[in-house]
Amino acid sequence: MSTFTPNRREFTTTLASFCAGGMASAHVALAAQTPKGFSLRYILASAMYGYTDLAEILPEVKKVGAEAIDIWPKVHGNQREQLETLGLEQAAELLQQHQVKLGSIACYKLGPFQLQEEMQFARKLGGRGVVLVCTARGPVNLQGGELKTAIGKFVETMKPHVAAAEETGCVIAIENHSSSLITSPDSIRWLAELSKSAHLGLAFAPHHLPQDSELQASIIRDVVPSIKLFYAQQHGMGSQQKRPKEQELLQMPGRGPFDFTPLLAAFRTARYAGWTEIFMHPVPRGVPILDSTEKITAEINRSRKYLNNCLKGN
Repeated sequence: MSTFTPNRREFTTTLASFCAGGMASAHVALAAQTPKGFSLRYILASAMYGYTDLAEILPEVKKVGAEAIDIWPKVHGNQREQLETLGLEQAAELLQQHQVKLGSIACYKLGPFQLQEEMQFARKLGGRGVVLVCTARGPVNLQGGELKTAIGKFVETMKPHVAAAEETGCVIAIENHSSSLITSPDSIRWLAELSKSAHLGLAFAPHHLPQDSELQASIIRDVVPSIKLFYAQQHGMGSQQKRPKEQELLQMPGRGPFDFTPLLAAFRTARYAGWTEIFMHPVPRGVPILDSTEKITAEINRSRKYLNNCLKGN
């Protein structure tokens, strides 16, 4: 690792320049692979590698055609804790060394009402635009008017947190998740309708919806401006019970029966500009999805090839 140790002014200037610059070259390379210049903007989930050292994961970002890293804490990964141990300046140096930007942080433990300290961390390390993903808080198993009213109350409660996100430049993305206020197609649509800020949006998760490609594509068409992160993960055989690895991998795009083509057609038509994260859950949580970093990267690239073919209509 480089021994460069910036002073505070050099650190701030260098980091701000790096965050603003992004990874344009990776985006241009991917754009050449898909029709009419449209491409998915890939982000790599650190949790796919379990508790592997971040220094080992970061070189894989470019290998999977990604622009950024999504940092996961325990139990799914421990890279958020690794950043805390490194400290802000060493963490920034590590990202710069590998020319990777911080694109997202999984904030499920914190939830939507305890994000403000994490916003400050994200702003300092990633600049503006870092996506903080969590689930909603509120009653479950509601329908119709009761559901819309509950979502309205949630959006109202989020106002001070959204204001903080606007100030720091962060984006709060609420995942549609089982056993959550935001889980059904109606709830997704109503959150998109009721949220008036570009800093409160959706993390769209096919895994937690009926495995109907046309239904999911219709939801995307309705809410795509609100989607900040797209989890490219299908349900497969589920992710709660330990299964043979070949069955676990059915969550990956191109492995299980779910057809992503209609979803990607909807994203292409809308010129979707948010992140796409190829993802799955291993059992137990916190282990790598396969037994080596090389194999995990190859598996992600297998799914990326499938998704890019879907974009071409193949």
